[in-house]
Amino acid sequence: MLVASFELIGIFDWLKGLLDQLGLPPVWQAIITYALLGAMMFGLLAVLALFLVWWERKISAHIQQRFGPMRHGWHGWYQTIMDAIKLLQKEDILVVTRDKPVFFWAPVMCFVAAFLAYVCIPFGNGLIVADLNIGVLYIIAVTTFTIISLLMAGWGSNNKYALLGGIRSAAQVVSYEIPMVASILTVVLFAGSLSLVEIIKSQEGHGIFNWLIFRPPFGIIAFVTYIIAATAEANRTPFDIPEAEQELVAGYNIEYSGMKFAMFFLAEFVNMFTVSAIATALFLGGGNGPFLPSWIWFLGKTLLIILLLMVIRWTMPRLRVDQLMAFAWKFLVPVTFANLILAGWFKYARWYW
Repeated sequence: MLVASFELIGIFDWLKGLLDQLGLPPVWQAIITYALLGAMMFGLLAVLALFLVWWERKISAHIQQRFGPMRHGWHGWYQTIMDAIKLLQKEDILVVTRDKPVFFWAPVMCFVAAFLAYVCIPFGNGLIVADLNIGVLYIIAVTTFTIISLLMAGWGSNNKYALLGGIRSAAQVVSYEIPMVASILTVVLFAGSLSLVEIIKSQEGHGIFNWLIFRPPFGIIAFVTYIIAATAEANRTPFDIPEAEQELVAGYNIEYSGMKFAMFFLAEFVNMFTVSAIATALFLGGGNGPFLPSWIWFLGKTLLIILLLMVIRWTMPRLRVDQLMAFAWKFLVPVTFANLILAGWFKYARWYW
């Protein structure tokens, strides 16, 4: 009975039902529910981030024909855990001339912005905190706070390299947000809804051929442009200009250490999982698939996209900042808007399903 109810309704409603049975007042039910959900999501994302760090180490090692960490655990799997513990125990070195409140809140805002997106990402049938009818719009809105946090980190550090990294990051994220949103709107156009749950439902039936990525040519163009823009949004190579070591000595986070640096580091890997999970929901049918539980399908598809992002990172060289901006405004923006306009024309002229 518990599993059935868990599959039919969201996690929030499931927890609320359990607390109803205890006879708690509605205010305390809401507080406890949100606290439990927050703890659950934080634990899940922390484990995912550790796994992704280990996985990227091994992928980069194989691409570069080297072993990477091998001594501690299978393929050095708990080397990453030891590194995380070491990072959390490091001294928090503070610059005397920093802007104290701005410097302190920047990593907090960066992590919270990455964390909030998971409110309406469905991990499977019923595995969602809240099915918002404007879910796509909500995700776009909350992830934009990352820009503010990186600018705060650059400004609050009172360091010219950090400031340049923050300004570069803001310019990059704003530029690539436009083609990414245009690619997402192409999916919304065909699904007829901003809810990620409804978008996934619109891709049910007919196997993989009903996934939006297989609706040629608009679906595949939207998917490719989304992946490119999302790579830039997540500051991944070849778009990691804000952290260019040769020019900015690591950019906006140069003055951060210890736990504050760990929050930026964790947010980067969480953002990579976020953009991959959104791509799974929008283009690959979410948790739709035969035989296996929906959450396994969703996680498998998401990890496949993450693998693609990791291979791209360790294959492509870093672009110059002028090449990066020109590629966004002179190529991606025209392509995504042309794809959106043509898709809408074909859809509403009934020349397309």
